[in-house]
Amino acid sequence: MDVKKLISDVKLSSVVPATITGDNKIHHEFTNMDLIMKLHYIKGLYFFKNDAVEGLHIYDLKLPTFKLLELYYQTSGRIRRSGDGGGGGRPFIKCNDGGVRIVEAKCKNKTIDEWLLAMNDHDDEEEELVYDQLLGPELGFSPLVFIQFTWFKCGGMSIGLSWAHVLGDSFSASNFINMWAQIMAGQLSPQFLHKSTKTNKLINNPILSTVGKLPFSLKRVDPVGDHWKITNSCKMHSHSFHITQEQLNQLISKVCVTKLKPFDVICATMWKMLAKVRGEYSSEPAIITIIHRNDDPRDNETTKVSSNNQVIISIVDVNDVRVSEADTSELAELIAEKIVDETRVIEELVEKENGVSDFVVYGANLTFVNLEEAKIYDLELRGKKPIFASYNISGVGDEGVILVLQRPEGGRTVNLVLPQKQIEGLKNKMREEWGVF
Repeated sequence: MDVKKLISDVKLSSVVPATITGDNKIHHEFTNMDLIMKLHYIKGLYFFKNDAVEGLHIYDLKLPTFKLLELYYQTSGRIRRSGDGGGGGRPFIKCNDGGVRIVEAKCKNKTIDEWLLAMNDHDDEEEELVYDQLLGPELGFSPLVFIQFTWFKCGGMSIGLSWAHVLGDSFSASNFINMWAQIMAGQLSPQFLHKSTKTNKLINNPILSTVGKLPFSLKRVDPVGDHWKITNSCKMHSHSFHITQEQLNQLISKVCVTKLKPFDVICATMWKMLAKVRGEYSSEPAIITIIHRNDDPRDNETTKVSSNNQVIISIVDVNDVRVSEADTSELAELIAEKIVDETRVIEELVEKENGVSDFVVYGANLTFVNLEEAKIYDLELRGKKPIFASYNISGVGDEGVILVLQRPEGGRTVNLVLPQKQIEGLKNKMREEWGVF
């Protein structure tokens, strides 16, 4: 059945901050790391059974959003450019209280359980539950955030968050929606969201004082102007699968290197499988990008304004290793020990070009994203956690992206966005080697 026919009664509206944003907050300047992510979008999806949402109406769901947008006032703004208005200046947010979009929808023909089951068979099933967002071509009128509430025939509800990555990383996005739920429950913490006013000026570093060439983790694309969209050379598909804790333990035991983290082992295993798939018709991915959160304990994510400044972008280059024939343990150790942080070089490049050039990060190389510490299951409605939650990325380059998320009962969820041919080949490899479908 056509997924689009399952979603009906779609209504769009806007919510603005409860109070007018003051003149001292009229502009929100993007950091260099924000701008490097501007062509990418974050998609969060949560499912709640009817006991968590019974009796809730759209008014109840909108009401905490007014207060939320007082805290996250920049999410309610619109993109502008500095300079003379010619369209070539560095982007920033004009905090004009333009609002976020609220989407109401109904799925009258399926229960949540039926939808989740269908998601296992149809890779793109979840896309109808998260608004398909792009910034532009009328950039100055494009909302930065969409929140979609979809009611199912069983009385349950899904919450779909579409978040422009230029606002912040997946941790920022999940903190945003978690705070919405806390406000609805009357649990707003007054010290939340320290309003940082720091700029993104780079400290002089003589080692990185000249950007000699494009960092390996980036791909420069033709100027996109005011339509922040990636153009792919092939059709990209998404797929998700779940690794139980038992399967994960078996996977780690096969690698036999106890100091390695589960993320490193999953990355190495997937990298090798994709090298086998790709090697059948193309070259193996010899360079991968790793995106993860800065694990410095001094950085408390719950007190930071949304941004991408805590994202670390690194590469692993194994041009001297045939990935498809390497031991998984060897690849995992390379990921753990030979990773090269390119974040500072990237920041310097964006600063040098005044934030006006356009790049792809996710999918410039085969990209792995560590979201194991993302608190996506902290979202609660009436004391109930979601029965399923997941995050993904849209606007992904041709090399694809793989996200690794923690599951509440143990194990991992692995979300992939890859060229269609690679998805099919990878499914076959997973059946053969993992028994995972």
